Amino acid sequence: QVQLVESGGGLVQAGGSLRLSCAASSRTFGWNAMGWFRQAPGKEREFVATISASNGDTYYTDSVKGRFTISRDNSNNTVYLQMNSLKPEDTAVYYCASRRAPYIGISDRDYEYWGQGTQVTVSP
Repeated sequence: QVQLVESGGGLVQAGGSLRLSCAASSRTFGWNAMGWFRQAPGKEREFVATISASNGDTYYTDSVKGRFTISRDNSNNTVYLQMNSLKPEDTAVYYCASRRAPYIGISDRDYEYWGQGTQVTVSP
């Protein structure tokens, strides 16, 4: 069983930055692609970013390209989401997810394990 714990959320003004972290308790973290998703009030959960297990492949949803950066530290079983130039529409609960495959995935059906989420609120 993989446990994922997100941290780093909070309240920030538009244009500001936050860095989310996700610590994974996994013996196979270096073999697992990771992803970030978000869910805004009244909306479905949506894909944000994904990173492969070890070759550095990444993919982002269009609305965050150029503003968000996903990265990982396999020595510390941690994945990060650096969020810059935040907008009010980025307000959501952000979830970290792990998949039992090394390559990137953009659907929530690609992921087997999920964290409990961290709230990000961007004020105008």
